[in-house]
Amino acid sequence: MSKKWQVATQVAAWMVLAAILLMPTVDAHSAGTEAKKLQIEGSTTVGPIADAFAEVFMKTKGMSITVKKTGSGDGAAALIDGRCDIATMSRFMKPKEFKKAVEKGIMPVAHVVAMDGVCVIVNPSNPVKALSREQVRKIYKGEITNWKQLGGADKTIVVISRDTSSGTYETFHKLLMKKQKMFKGVEYVNSNPQAYNRVKTTEGAIAYVGLGFVDKAVKALEIDGVTPSRKTIASGKYPISRPLFLFTNGYPKLGSEIHAFCTFHLTEKGQEVIEAKGFVPVTSY
Repeated sequence: MSKKWQVATQVAAWMVLAAILLMPTVDAHSAGTEAKKLQIEGSTTVGPIADAFAEVFMKTKGMSITVKKTGSGDGAAALIDGRCDIATMSRFMKPKEFKKAVEKGIMPVAHVVAMDGVCVIVNPSNPVKALSREQVRKIYKGEITNWKQLGGADKTIVVISRDTSSGTYETFHKLLMKKQKMFKGVEYVNSNPQAYNRVKTTEGAIAYVGLGFVDKAVKALEIDGVTPSRKTIASGKYPISRPLFLFTNGYPKLGSEIHAFCTFHLTEKGQEVIEAKGFVPVTSY
């Protein structure tokens, strides 16, 4: 039996065990039977969606909603520790996170709220328009250090990465870096806005952010000949595409505020909000 199969089997066993343990009772805090106050924590990528959803719910339902954006890993930890009702994550939970959750009587349930692409961005002044995954990988490994090696200006490449607790980092590390280590000269930042601002203000910089953080102030590069867009991300053609998640402790009680929040993306209004934030809806009206 392969190691991956063993891990998958163990995760499945934990999930079944957790489901059995949680069936007799429902946690009112997680189910939200009378919830009028929600605590949301996690991804800086999913943060704009959570903020926009929260704004709608506070206006229409008179709720009090707090959205904290410090990273997907922090969101998972907060859900496991019972410090939030909903964890926003730009990656799926890791087996070790599932294991820790089950040990604490928490049953993480994933809700795919939107699709996203990890976009490799540069300053608009940079003449380079396209790179291959291999070229980007060599930049982050320190094997390509000047833009002139890629047909650009004679300028040192300033390499920006998300911090290692970020779901965006996890996606980039897995899908583009193929889990190879980045070189010591990489500058790590804590959020998508920080990565965006470094590229916006630094001519030689390169970074990666979610699609919702791409505008005219930065330039998203073609990767392997594919431009990141709603169409290429929705179809999976763009090579660094991913789903975005909301995680709850168990499936929310039907009719609860948590359930309404976690299924809002399936409504026409929810889809409009997601599109307005630059992400790709999972539904199409």
